[in-house]
Amino acid sequence: MLINMTGRNIDITESLREYVQGKFSKLERHFDQINNVHVVLNVEKLQQKAEAKINLNGAEIFAMSESTDMYAAIDALIDKLDRQVIKHKEKYTKH
Repeated sequence: MLINMTGRNIDITESLREYVQGKFSKLERHFDQINNVHVVLNVEKLQQKAEAKINLNGAEIFAMSESTDMYAAIDALIDKLDRQVIKHKEKYTKH
């Protein structure tokens, strides 16, 4: 799984990068056919935004979350993506 990270108005530190990679490795446990992940971390005044686009075999999943804390925004993003990946996996196995 290849993770591309982009920061808008924020410098992506090594600890932030490791945190995101750790969270996405947990996501990979549910569905191992994740090809590419593009994560954008954005800061606008008091709001911290995290968004991600995941390329799967035959599908593309997008999610976005906002919070006052960047780590909380990443956690909420992973929760949203986890639900979407599980739903895609169920559809994929039914076909």
